[in-house]
Amino acid sequence: MKYEMIIGLETHVELATASKIFCGCPTAFGGAPNTHCCPVCTGEPGSLPVLNKKVLQYAVRAGLATNCEIARTTHMDRKNYVYPDLPKAYQISQFDEPICKNGRIVLENGRTIGITRIHMEEDAGKLVHEGNYTYVDYNRGGVPLIEIVSEPDLRSIEEVREYIETLQLIFRHIGVSDCRMQEGSMRCDVNISLRRFGEEKFGTRAEIKNMNSISFIEKAIAYEYARQAELLDNGEKVVQETRRFNESDGTTESMRGKEDAQDYRYFREPDILQIDIEEAFIEEIRAGLPELPPAKKKRYTEVLSVPATEASILVKYKNVADFFDAAVAAGASAKNVCNLIIGQIFRGFNTEEEKERFALPIRPAHLAELVILLDSGKITANIAKQTLEKMLSSGRSCMDFLSASDLASVDNSEVDKLCRESIAANPRAVADYLAGKEAALKALLGYVMKATRGKANATDVEEKLKNLVSGQ
Repeated sequence: MKYEMIIGLETHVELATASKIFCGCPTAFGGAPNTHCCPVCTGEPGSLPVLNKKVLQYAVRAGLATNCEIARTTHMDRKNYVYPDLPKAYQISQFDEPICKNGRIVLENGRTIGITRIHMEEDAGKLVHEGNYTYVDYNRGGVPLIEIVSEPDLRSIEEVREYIETLQLIFRHIGVSDCRMQEGSMRCDVNISLRRFGEEKFGTRAEIKNMNSISFIEKAIAYEYARQAELLDNGEKVVQETRRFNESDGTTESMRGKEDAQDYRYFREPDILQIDIEEAFIEEIRAGLPELPPAKKKRYTEVLSVPATEASILVKYKNVADFFDAAVAAGASAKNVCNLIIGQIFRGFNTEEEKERFALPIRPAHLAELVILLDSGKITANIAKQTLEKMLSSGRSCMDFLSASDLASVDNSEVDKLCRESIAANPRAVADYLAGKEAALKALLGYVMKATRGKANATDVEEKLKNLVSGQ
Protein backbone atom coordinates (compact mmCIF):
# COMPACT_ATOMS: atom_id res chain seq x y z
CA MET A 1 0.00 0.00 0.00
CA LYS A 2 1.66 3.22 -1.20
CA TYR A 3 -0.81 5.67 0.21
CA GLU A 4 -2.10 6.59 3.62
CA MET A 5 -5.82 7.30 3.99
CA ILE A 6 -6.80 10.56 5.66
CA ILE A 7 -10.42 10.37 6.78
CA GLY A 8 -12.70 12.77 8.61
CA LEU A 9 -16.40 12.27 9.36
CA GLU A 10 -19.33 14.63 9.66
CA THR A 11 -21.89 12.66 11.65
CA HIS A 12 -25.51 13.82 11.86
CA VAL A 13 -27.44 12.48 14.86
CA GLU A 14 -31.16 12.96 15.42
CA LEU A 15 -31.90 13.83 19.04
CA ALA A 16 -34.47 11.80 20.95
CA THR A 17 -36.72 14.70 21.90
CA ALA A 18 -40.49 14.32 21.76
CA SER A 19 -40.94 17.49 19.70
CA LYS A 20 -39.01 19.28 16.97
CA ILE A 21 -36.27 21.84 17.47
CA PHE A 22 -38.32 25.00 16.84
CA CYS A 23 -41.97 23.90 17.14
CA GLY A 24 -44.24 21.42 18.91
CA CYS A 25 -44.61 18.89 16.08
CA PRO A 26 -43.80 15.27 17.02
CA THR A 27 -40.49 13.68 16.02
CA ALA A 28 -41.75 10.08 15.94
CA PHE A 29 -40.37 8.00 13.07
CA GLY A 30 -42.89 7.10 10.39
CA GLY A 31 -46.40 8.49 10.07
CA ALA A 32 -48.32 9.40 6.92
CA PRO A 33 -46.46 11.92 4.75
CA ASN A 34 -46.78 15.57 5.81
CA THR A 35 -48.75 14.85 8.98
CA HIS A 36 -45.97 15.78 11.45
CA CYS A 37 -45.43 19.35 10.27
CA CYS A 38 -46.77 22.86 10.81
CA PRO A 39 -46.23 26.44 9.53
CA VAL A 40 -43.02 26.75 11.59
CA CYS A 41 -41.21 23.66 10.34
CA THR A 42 -42.35 24.28 6.76
CA GLY A 43 -41.24 27.92 6.92
CA GLU A 44 -44.53 29.61 6.10
CA PRO A 45 -44.54 33.44 6.21
CA GLY A 46 -45.21 34.94 9.62
CA SER A 47 -44.26 31.83 11.62
CA LEU A 48 -41.58 32.22 14.29
CA PRO A 49 -39.23 29.52 15.66
CA VAL A 50 -38.71 28.95 19.40
CA LEU A 51 -35.69 26.88 20.49
CA ASN A 52 -36.58 23.64 22.29
CA LYS A 53 -34.67 23.72 25.61
CA LYS A 54 -34.34 19.93 25.60
CA VAL A 55 -32.32 20.16 22.37
CA LEU A 56 -29.85 22.50 24.10
CA GLN A 57 -29.61 20.13 27.08
CA TYR A 58 -29.02 17.11 24.85
CA ALA A 59 -26.35 18.94 22.83
CA VAL A 60 -24.49 19.89 26.00
CA ARG A 61 -24.88 16.33 27.29
CA ALA A 62 -23.37 14.95 24.06
CA GLY A 63 -20.52 17.45 24.24
CA LEU A 64 -19.63 16.58 27.83
CA ALA A 65 -19.70 12.84 27.04
CA THR A 66 -17.24 13.38 24.17
CA ASN A 67 -14.84 15.54 26.20
CA CYS A 68 -15.78 18.81 24.49
CA GLU A 69 -15.56 22.38 25.74
CA ILE A 70 -19.04 23.87 26.14
CA ALA A 71 -19.58 27.40 24.83
CA ARG A 72 -20.88 29.95 27.35
CA THR A 73 -22.28 32.07 24.55
CA THR A 74 -23.68 30.67 21.31
CA HIS A 75 -26.27 31.50 18.67
CA MET A 76 -28.12 30.09 15.68
CA ASP A 77 -27.35 30.99 12.06
CA ARG A 78 -29.13 30.77 8.71
CA LYS A 79 -27.45 28.52 6.17
CA ASN A 80 -28.86 29.54 2.81
CA TYR A 81 -29.39 27.12 -0.04
CA VAL A 82 -32.26 26.17 -2.35
CA TYR A 83 -33.47 22.59 -2.49
CA PRO A 84 -37.01 21.13 -2.54
CA ASP A 85 -36.68 19.45 0.87
CA LEU A 86 -36.06 22.85 2.52
CA PRO A 87 -39.16 24.97 1.79
CA LYS A 88 -37.93 28.20 3.38
CA ALA A 89 -34.66 28.05 1.33
CA TYR A 90 -32.46 28.17 4.42
CA GLN A 91 -31.56 25.82 7.27
CA ILE A 92 -31.26 27.07 10.84
CA SER A 93 -27.88 25.79 11.97
CA GLN A 94 -24.73 27.08 13.71
CA PHE A 95 -21.65 28.50 12.04
CA ASP A 96 -19.00 30.46 13.94
CA GLU A 97 -20.11 29.77 17.53
CA PRO A 98 -20.97 26.04 17.86
CA ILE A 99 -22.33 24.77 21.16
CA CYS A 100 -19.36 22.38 21.64
CA LYS A 101 -15.77 22.25 20.38
CA ASN A 102 -12.35 20.63 20.92
CA GLY A 103 -13.52 17.17 21.98
CA ARG A 104 -12.01 13.72 21.50
CA ILE A 105 -12.73 10.01 21.25
CA VAL A 106 -10.03 7.53 22.28
CA LEU A 107 -9.89 4.28 20.28
CA GLU A 108 -8.93 0.84 21.59
CA ASN A 109 -5.50 1.17 19.96
CA GLY A 110 -4.84 4.29 22.03
CA ARG A 111 -5.17 6.75 19.16
CA THR A 112 -7.12 9.93 19.86
CA ILE A 113 -9.63 11.15 17.27
CA GLY A 114 -10.25 14.85 17.66
CA ILE A 115 -13.73 16.35 17.50
CA THR A 116 -13.58 19.81 15.95
CA ARG A 117 -17.11 20.82 16.90
CA ILE A 118 -20.65 19.74 17.67
CA HIS A 119 -23.41 22.06 16.55
CA MET A 120 -27.21 22.09 16.65
CA GLU A 121 -29.37 22.34 13.55
CA GLU A 122 -32.69 21.33 12.04
CA ASP A 123 -33.12 18.42 9.66
CA ALA A 124 -34.56 18.87 6.18
CA GLY A 125 -37.52 17.04 4.67
CA LYS A 126 -37.31 13.90 2.58
CA LEU A 127 -37.60 13.49 -1.19
CA VAL A 128 -39.35 10.34 -2.40
CA HIS A 129 -38.66 9.36 -6.02
CA GLU A 130 -41.33 7.19 -7.68
CA GLY A 131 -41.28 6.70 -11.42
CA ASN A 132 -41.20 10.05 -13.18
CA TYR A 133 -42.36 11.92 -10.09
CA THR A 134 -40.65 13.25 -6.98
CA TYR A 135 -42.70 13.76 -3.82
CA VAL A 136 -41.71 15.76 -0.74
CA ASP A 137 -42.44 14.60 2.81
CA TYR A 138 -41.80 17.34 5.39
CA ASN A 139 -42.34 15.13 8.45
CA ARG A 140 -38.58 15.03 9.06
CA GLY A 141 -38.14 18.77 8.52
CA GLY A 142 -37.32 20.49 11.80
CA VAL A 143 -36.32 17.30 13.62
CA PRO A 144 -33.42 18.32 15.90
CA LEU A 145 -29.91 17.26 14.91
CA ILE A 146 -26.44 17.58 16.27
CA GLU A 147 -23.59 17.38 13.78
CA ILE A 148 -20.33 15.96 15.10
CA VAL A 149 -17.37 17.04 12.96
CA SER A 150 -14.20 15.05 13.50
CA GLU A 151 -10.66 16.09 12.78
CA PRO A 152 -9.09 14.27 9.78
CA ASP A 153 -7.48 11.83 12.24
CA LEU A 154 -8.89 8.50 11.06
CA ARG A 155 -6.47 6.32 9.13
CA SER A 156 -8.26 3.05 8.32
CA ILE A 157 -11.62 1.44 7.72
CA GLU A 158 -11.31 -0.32 11.09
CA GLU A 159 -10.80 2.98 12.89
CA VAL A 160 -13.81 4.50 11.13
CA ARG A 161 -16.01 1.61 12.23
CA GLU A 162 -14.82 1.86 15.84
CA TYR A 163 -15.27 5.64 15.91
CA ILE A 164 -18.87 5.41 14.66
CA GLU A 165 -19.72 2.52 17.00
CA THR A 166 -18.21 4.44 19.93
CA LEU A 167 -20.38 7.46 19.18
CA GLN A 168 -23.41 5.16 18.97
CA LEU A 169 -22.57 3.57 22.32
CA ILE A 170 -22.03 6.89 24.06
CA PHE A 171 -25.14 8.59 22.72
CA ARG A 172 -27.36 5.60 23.45
CA HIS A 173 -26.05 5.27 27.01
CA ILE A 174 -26.57 8.96 27.77
CA GLY A 175 -30.03 8.84 26.20
CA VAL A 176 -29.72 11.58 23.58
CA SER A 177 -30.39 9.39 20.51
CA ASP A 178 -31.14 5.82 19.47
CA CYS A 179 -28.57 6.23 16.62
CA ARG A 180 -30.48 3.80 14.39
CA MET A 181 -28.78 4.22 11.05
CA GLN A 182 -31.43 2.10 9.33
CA GLU A 183 -34.06 4.72 10.31
CA GLY A 184 -31.86 7.67 9.39
CA SER A 185 -31.30 8.87 12.95
CA MET A 186 -27.53 8.64 12.40
CA ARG A 187 -25.93 9.50 9.05
CA CYS A 188 -22.36 10.20 8.01
CA ASP A 189 -20.61 12.26 5.37
CA VAL A 190 -17.19 10.73 4.74
CA ASN A 191 -14.25 12.92 3.67
CA ILE A 192 -11.31 10.94 2.30
CA SER A 193 -8.00 11.84 0.69
CA LEU A 194 -4.72 9.99 0.10
CA ARG A 195 -1.09 10.90 0.59
CA ARG A 196 2.14 8.97 0.29
CA PHE A 197 3.42 7.58 3.57
CA GLY A 198 5.83 10.01 5.16
CA GLU A 199 4.31 13.11 3.56
CA GLU A 200 2.74 15.78 5.76
CA LYS A 201 0.56 17.63 3.27
CA PHE A 202 -2.95 16.29 2.79
CA GLY A 203 -4.13 15.21 -0.64
CA THR A 204 -7.25 16.48 -2.40
CA ARG A 205 -10.34 15.09 -0.73
CA ALA A 206 -13.63 13.73 -1.94
CA GLU A 207 -16.77 13.80 0.20
CA ILE A 208 -19.23 10.90 0.13
CA LYS A 209 -22.63 12.13 1.28
CA ASN A 210 -25.41 10.70 3.43
CA MET A 211 -24.13 7.26 4.38
CA ASN A 212 -26.60 5.42 6.64
CA SER A 213 -24.91 2.05 7.08
CA ILE A 214 -21.51 1.14 8.54
CA SER A 215 -21.22 -1.65 5.99
CA PHE A 216 -21.81 0.80 3.13
CA ILE A 217 -19.34 3.27 4.65
CA GLU A 218 -16.67 0.55 4.69
CA LYS A 219 -17.36 -0.38 1.07
CA ALA A 220 -17.38 3.27 -0.04
CA ILE A 221 -14.02 3.96 1.63
CA ALA A 222 -12.47 0.83 0.09
CA TYR A 223 -13.71 1.81 -3.37
CA GLU A 224 -12.68 5.43 -2.98
CA TYR A 225 -9.17 4.42 -1.86
CA ALA A 226 -8.76 2.25 -4.96
CA ARG A 227 -10.17 4.98 -7.25
CA GLN A 228 -7.95 7.74 -5.91
CA ALA A 229 -4.85 5.49 -5.77
CA GLU A 230 -5.30 4.57 -9.43
CA LEU A 231 -5.53 8.25 -10.40
CA LEU A 232 -2.37 9.11 -8.46
CA ASP A 233 -0.50 6.08 -9.86
CA ASN A 234 -1.32 7.31 -13.38
CA GLY A 235 -0.08 10.83 -12.63
CA GLU A 236 -3.60 12.27 -12.67
CA LYS A 237 -5.13 14.61 -10.11
CA VAL A 238 -7.96 13.86 -7.69
CA VAL A 239 -10.76 16.39 -8.16
CA GLN A 240 -12.33 17.87 -5.05
CA GLU A 241 -15.99 16.95 -5.30
CA THR A 242 -19.05 15.53 -3.60
CA ARG A 243 -19.85 11.92 -4.49
CA ARG A 244 -22.67 9.47 -3.80
CA PHE A 245 -22.41 5.77 -2.96
CA ASN A 246 -24.20 3.25 -5.20
CA GLU A 247 -25.49 0.43 -3.04
CA SER A 248 -26.11 -1.83 -6.04
CA ASP A 249 -22.48 -2.19 -7.11
CA GLY A 250 -20.43 -0.70 -4.25
CA THR A 251 -19.06 2.21 -6.29
CA THR A 252 -19.10 5.98 -5.83
CA GLU A 253 -19.98 8.52 -8.49
CA SER A 254 -19.69 12.27 -8.80
CA MET A 255 -22.65 14.43 -7.75
CA ARG A 256 -21.13 17.90 -8.00
CA GLY A 257 -17.83 19.75 -7.76
CA LYS A 258 -17.02 21.28 -4.41
CA GLU A 259 -14.94 24.36 -3.70
CA ASP A 260 -12.99 24.83 -0.47
CA ALA A 261 -15.56 27.30 0.84
CA GLN A 262 -19.09 26.81 -0.44
CA ASP A 263 -21.10 30.04 -0.34
CA TYR A 264 -23.96 29.37 2.07
CA ARG A 265 -24.13 33.10 2.96
CA TYR A 266 -24.35 32.38 6.69
CA PHE A 267 -25.76 35.12 8.89
CA ARG A 268 -27.16 35.17 12.41
CA GLU A 269 -30.71 33.92 12.74
CA PRO A 270 -32.68 37.10 13.55
CA ASP A 271 -35.69 35.29 15.04
CA ILE A 272 -33.77 33.48 17.81
CA LEU A 273 -32.00 35.35 20.60
CA GLN A 274 -28.38 34.76 21.59
CA ILE A 275 -28.00 31.80 23.98
CA ASP A 276 -26.05 32.46 27.19
CA ILE A 277 -25.19 29.29 29.11
CA GLU A 278 -24.51 29.44 32.84
CA GLU A 279 -21.92 27.25 34.55
CA ALA A 280 -24.61 25.86 36.87
CA PHE A 281 -26.59 24.64 33.83
CA ILE A 282 -23.53 22.77 32.50
CA GLU A 283 -22.62 21.28 35.88
CA GLU A 284 -26.18 20.06 36.47
CA ILE A 285 -26.04 18.19 33.15
CA ARG A 286 -22.55 16.85 33.94
CA ALA A 287 -23.75 15.54 37.30
CA GLY A 288 -26.60 13.70 35.56
CA LEU A 289 -24.38 11.80 33.14
CA PRO A 290 -24.41 8.02 33.66
CA GLU A 291 -21.31 5.82 33.67
CA LEU A 292 -19.97 6.01 30.11
CA PRO A 293 -19.34 2.85 28.04
CA PRO A 294 -15.50 2.83 28.25
CA ALA A 295 -15.62 3.16 32.05
CA LYS A 296 -18.41 0.57 32.28
CA LYS A 297 -16.45 -1.96 30.21
CA LYS A 298 -13.36 -1.37 32.35
CA ARG A 299 -15.39 -2.00 35.52
CA TYR A 300 -16.88 -5.18 34.10
CA THR A 301 -13.47 -6.61 33.18
CA GLU A 302 -11.34 -5.35 36.07
CA VAL A 303 -13.78 -5.37 39.00
CA LEU A 304 -16.34 -8.01 38.05
CA SER A 305 -13.89 -10.26 36.11
CA VAL A 306 -16.13 -10.48 33.05
CA PRO A 307 -14.09 -11.54 29.97
CA ALA A 308 -13.43 -8.64 27.57
CA THR A 309 -15.46 -10.14 24.72
CA GLU A 310 -18.53 -10.66 26.88
CA ALA A 311 -18.09 -7.23 28.49
CA SER A 312 -18.15 -5.61 25.04
CA ILE A 313 -21.40 -7.42 24.20
CA LEU A 314 -23.08 -6.31 27.44
CA VAL A 315 -22.00 -2.69 27.01
CA LYS A 316 -23.10 -2.62 23.37
CA TYR A 317 -26.76 -2.54 24.43
CA LYS A 318 -27.73 0.00 27.10
CA ASN A 319 -30.82 -1.88 28.31
CA VAL A 320 -28.81 -5.10 28.59
CA ALA A 321 -26.08 -3.37 30.60
CA ASP A 322 -28.68 -1.80 32.90
CA PHE A 323 -30.37 -5.17 33.44
CA PHE A 324 -27.02 -6.86 34.11
CA ASP A 325 -25.99 -4.18 36.62
CA ALA A 326 -29.31 -4.43 38.48
CA ALA A 327 -29.10 -8.24 38.73
CA VAL A 328 -25.52 -8.09 40.05
CA ALA A 329 -26.49 -5.33 42.50
CA ALA A 330 -29.19 -7.70 43.82
CA GLY A 331 -26.50 -10.17 44.90
CA ALA A 332 -26.03 -12.46 41.89
CA SER A 333 -22.59 -13.32 40.54
CA ALA A 334 -21.51 -11.36 37.47
CA LYS A 335 -20.20 -14.53 35.82
CA ASN A 336 -23.48 -16.45 35.93
CA VAL A 337 -25.67 -13.44 35.12
CA CYS A 338 -23.49 -12.76 32.09
CA ASN A 339 -23.57 -16.42 30.99
CA LEU A 340 -27.37 -16.63 31.19
CA ILE A 341 -27.92 -13.33 29.36
CA ILE A 342 -25.49 -13.95 26.50
CA GLY A 343 -25.67 -17.73 26.37
CA GLN A 344 -29.40 -18.20 26.77
CA ILE A 345 -31.55 -15.07 26.72
CA PHE A 346 -29.88 -13.75 23.56
CA ARG A 347 -30.76 -16.97 21.74
CA GLY A 348 -34.39 -15.84 21.82
CA PHE A 349 -33.62 -12.69 19.85
CA ASN A 350 -33.29 -12.65 16.07
CA THR A 351 -32.40 -9.00 15.46
CA GLU A 352 -30.19 -6.24 16.84
CA GLU A 353 -33.34 -4.19 17.56
CA GLU A 354 -34.62 -6.93 19.88
CA LYS A 355 -31.34 -6.95 21.77
CA GLU A 356 -31.43 -3.15 22.03
CA ARG A 357 -34.97 -3.21 23.45
CA PHE A 358 -34.25 -6.20 25.71
CA ALA A 359 -37.94 -6.36 26.58
CA LEU A 360 -38.13 -9.27 29.04
CA PRO A 361 -41.18 -10.42 31.03
CA ILE A 362 -38.96 -10.80 34.13
CA ARG A 363 -37.21 -8.18 36.22
CA PRO A 364 -33.49 -8.18 37.12
CA ALA A 365 -34.43 -9.28 40.66
CA HIS A 366 -36.05 -12.42 39.22
CA LEU A 367 -32.87 -13.38 37.37
CA ALA A 368 -30.79 -12.56 40.45
CA GLU A 369 -32.94 -14.89 42.57
CA LEU A 370 -32.27 -17.75 40.17
CA VAL A 371 -28.55 -17.02 39.87
CA ILE A 372 -28.09 -16.82 43.66
CA LEU A 373 -29.43 -20.38 43.88
CA LEU A 374 -26.96 -21.40 41.17
CA ASP A 375 -24.10 -19.56 42.86
CA SER A 376 -24.78 -21.33 46.17
CA GLY A 377 -24.86 -24.77 44.56
CA LYS A 378 -28.50 -25.38 45.44
CA ILE A 379 -29.31 -25.92 41.77
CA THR A 380 -27.17 -26.98 38.81
CA ALA A 381 -26.49 -25.04 35.64
CA ASN A 382 -28.85 -27.33 33.71
CA ILE A 383 -31.70 -26.76 36.13
CA ALA A 384 -31.03 -23.02 36.05
CA LYS A 385 -31.27 -22.97 32.25
CA GLN A 386 -34.45 -25.05 32.20
CA THR A 387 -36.03 -22.84 34.86
CA LEU A 388 -35.03 -19.64 33.08
CA GLU A 389 -36.83 -20.81 29.94
CA LYS A 390 -40.03 -21.24 31.97
CA MET A 391 -39.55 -17.82 33.58
CA LEU A 392 -39.11 -16.13 30.20
CA SER A 393 -42.24 -17.74 28.79
CA SER A 394 -44.38 -16.90 31.82
CA GLY A 395 -42.88 -13.86 33.55
CA ARG A 396 -43.00 -15.70 36.88
CA SER A 397 -40.40 -16.22 39.61
CA CYS A 398 -38.05 -19.21 39.60
CA MET A 399 -39.56 -20.51 42.85
CA ASP A 400 -42.80 -21.18 40.97
CA PHE A 401 -40.99 -23.87 38.99
CA LEU A 402 -38.38 -25.36 41.34
CA SER A 403 -39.41 -28.41 43.32
CA ALA A 404 -37.88 -29.64 46.56
CA SER A 405 -36.16 -32.31 44.47
CA ASP A 406 -34.62 -29.65 42.20
CA LEU A 407 -33.24 -27.83 45.23
CA ALA A 408 -31.87 -30.98 46.86
CA SER A 409 -28.13 -31.20 46.38
CA VAL A 410 -26.29 -34.46 45.78
CA ASP A 411 -24.30 -35.76 48.74
CA ASN A 412 -20.50 -35.57 48.29
CA SER A 413 -20.04 -39.21 49.22
CA GLU A 414 -22.55 -40.20 46.53
CA VAL A 415 -20.64 -38.11 43.96
CA ASP A 416 -17.37 -39.82 44.99
CA LYS A 417 -18.98 -43.23 44.58
CA LEU A 418 -20.39 -42.39 41.13
CA CYS A 419 -17.07 -40.97 39.93
CA ARG A 420 -15.31 -44.23 40.81
CA GLU A 421 -18.08 -46.21 39.09
CA SER A 422 -17.66 -44.06 35.98
CA ILE A 423 -13.91 -44.69 35.86
CA ALA A 424 -14.41 -48.44 36.27
CA ALA A 425 -17.13 -48.54 33.59
CA ASN A 426 -15.17 -46.52 30.98
CA PRO A 427 -11.59 -47.88 30.78
CA ARG A 428 -11.19 -46.74 27.14
CA ALA A 429 -12.09 -43.15 28.02
CA VAL A 430 -9.65 -43.24 30.95
CA ALA A 431 -6.85 -44.49 28.67
CA ASP A 432 -7.61 -41.83 26.06
CA TYR A 433 -7.58 -39.08 28.68
CA LEU A 434 -4.26 -40.28 30.09
CA ALA A 435 -2.93 -40.30 26.53
CA GLY A 436 -3.68 -36.58 26.26
CA LYS A 437 -7.20 -36.53 24.80
CA GLU A 438 -8.93 -33.98 27.03
CA ALA A 439 -12.31 -34.55 25.36
CA ALA A 440 -12.37 -38.13 26.67
CA LEU A 441 -13.18 -36.79 30.12
CA LYS A 442 -16.65 -35.81 28.86
CA ALA A 443 -17.66 -39.48 28.72
CA LEU A 444 -16.76 -39.92 32.38
CA LEU A 445 -18.54 -36.71 33.31
CA GLY A 446 -21.65 -37.71 31.36
CA TYR A 447 -21.95 -40.94 33.34
CA VAL A 448 -22.06 -39.06 36.66
CA MET A 449 -24.40 -36.31 35.45
CA LYS A 450 -26.83 -38.88 34.06
CA ALA A 451 -26.81 -40.83 37.30
CA THR A 452 -27.56 -37.69 39.33
CA ARG A 453 -30.12 -36.44 36.78
CA GLY A 454 -28.01 -33.34 36.25
CA LYS A 455 -28.07 -32.29 39.90
CA ALA A 456 -24.36 -32.66 40.58
CA ASN A 457 -22.13 -29.65 40.06
CA ALA A 458 -20.47 -30.38 36.72
CA THR A 459 -17.38 -28.29 37.49
CA ASP A 460 -16.79 -30.05 40.81
CA VAL A 461 -17.39 -33.46 39.26
CA GLU A 462 -14.94 -32.77 36.44
CA GLU A 463 -12.25 -31.71 38.92
CA LYS A 464 -12.87 -34.80 41.06
CA LEU A 465 -12.61 -37.09 38.00
CA LYS A 466 -9.32 -35.49 36.94
CA ASN A 467 -7.85 -36.05 40.39
CA LEU A 468 -9.03 -39.67 40.55
CA VAL A 469 -7.81 -40.57 37.04
CA SER A 470 -4.46 -38.82 37.50
CA GLY A 471 -3.97 -40.62 40.80
CA GLN A 472 -4.32 -44.08 39.28
